[in-house]
Amino acid sequence: MNCTVIEYKRCKVVKVTGRVDSSTAPQVEAALNGIFETGEHHIVLDMTEVDFMSSAGWWVLIEAQKKCKHLNRGEIVLVNVQEKIRNSLNLVGMDTYFKLYDDLTKAVGSF
Repeated sequence: MNCTVIEYKRCKVVKVTGRVDSSTAPQVEAALNGIFETGEHHIVLDMTEVDFMSSAGWWVLIEAQKKCKHLNRGEIVLVNVQEKIRNSLNLVGMDTYFKLYDDLTKAVGSF
């Protein structure tokens, strides 16, 4: 799994590749916490190359979303979520907790 942070004018984009499971979720959490430390709370998570997302990965994103939305500071939006991962998001009832986009430009432009 690889996690890269790209800085845009309106937000930060976190590009994640590979599997996000209990052993790799801490890397995603560390990247998100690093963004929070800079005071940024507008985050796009690019999941184009994520082929698996475990419950540990979802918990990291849910906790990060709570931090973003606290005091209306911002939010995390997801872009290019594969169908099987989108189905798991729906299965756990969190499909309304995140805004989903199919285009990175639209996701960045949402801020």
